[in-house]
Amino acid sequence: MTDTAFSRSVDVIWRNESARIIATLTRIMRDVGLAEDLAQDSLLIALERWPQSGIPENPGAWLMVTAKRLAIDLLRRNKLRDRKYEEIGYELNTHDEPDMDSALDDDFGDDLLRLIFMICHPILSVEARAALTLRLIGGLTTEEIAKAYLIPEPTVAQRITRAKRTFSGMRVPFEVPPKAELASRLSSVLEVIYLMFNEGYSASSGDRWIRPVLCEEALRLGRKLSEIIQNEPEVFGLVALMEFQASRFKARVDQAGEPVLLIDQNRAVWDASLIKSGLAALVHAEQLRIERGPYTLQAAIAACHAQAPTILETDWVRVSSLYDELSQIAPSPIIELNRAVAVSMAHGPEIGLQLVDGLLSEPSLKNYHLLPSVRGDLLMKLGRFDDAQSEFTRAAALAGNVRERAFLLKRAAGCAEGRNN
Repeated sequence: MTDTAFSRSVDVIWRNESARIIATLTRIMRDVGLAEDLAQDSLLIALERWPQSGIPENPGAWLMVTAKRLAIDLLRRNKLRDRKYEEIGYELNTHDEPDMDSALDDDFGDDLLRLIFMICHPILSVEARAALTLRLIGGLTTEEIAKAYLIPEPTVAQRITRAKRTFSGMRVPFEVPPKAELASRLSSVLEVIYLMFNEGYSASSGDRWIRPVLCEEALRLGRKLSEIIQNEPEVFGLVALMEFQASRFKARVDQAGEPVLLIDQNRAVWDASLIKSGLAALVHAEQLRIERGPYTLQAAIAACHAQAPTILETDWVRVSSLYDELSQIAPSPIIELNRAVAVSMAHGPEIGLQLVDGLLSEPSLKNYHLLPSVRGDLLMKLGRFDDAQSEFTRAAALAGNVRERAFLLKRAAGCAEGRNN
């Protein structure tokens, strides 16, 4: 294995396993900052040993066992020989070779849900809660979080550092809060779960367009949350939305891993079972409350796509209407950009382009690659190939994902061919 291939493999392993390890260590150490440090230390040990020994068959379990041993060593040095130490110490020290499969048990789902609610404690700002959860639960870098929020990277780094410091000082309990406190934390919990899903659905950086494991984990967390909180429509709205989006995975990339636009996707390979589950969750959300929230509205939009045999048979007028409703209760430049796309499909690219041009002065979209990408698509449909090529080229320069960048450059080259035909 080349050094580059090794580094990529380790990066994928870490992104998939870090949340599991940090959640377990937080339960053991009751200090989320210390838990992340120990998890990082286990990764450093892996980087020292794996080049010689090779990547283990079950690398996640290897990292978990190593991290637990580091935690035990620290507890020993600090002479914290409480009952928890005895239980964990017995588990790890009564076998010469630890059982790698059992190392992954430990009620991981419960630990992860507790960690999310702990991080979403009201002592932190909403922005800090989201950044820290994406860092610890999603395994995202500060750069990726900054892209997700369209804010400077130093701002994200500062939020994370301050949040860890706050948790260390306040000793926030590692638990799912009582029902009386759930509402105050639920909105930010839903937000970070969805951001986690989105990072897997359309990776902001790296050389893979999608990261299904991250999406699957976000969806699993959403479903688990719906089992705990059964009377909140937005929980079911979010689950429905993620199920509709996840149903498209097999069609979103080609055999080479390149992105496939919605218009070109083979809908026959969309996951019918996920669509069925999404529709059931959406119906349940709408039955709980007549007035739809942001996630339920987005799920309703996704349902329009999921139920349409082709992109041309999609009810774009309804999609546009739903975006109008969404923009009223949750206004944002990105929603307006998506609304412009829907309007262009319902009423023509000229009207869509007018809406997009109205967003060109929006500061938060200045470095957002999808703005010139959407504009390039509309210009191409209008036959303005030179302008479209410029927009796709600019979008590629702003894109952080390798696959997406290549795809946008390919679209730019396609404009040159269209101009010559």
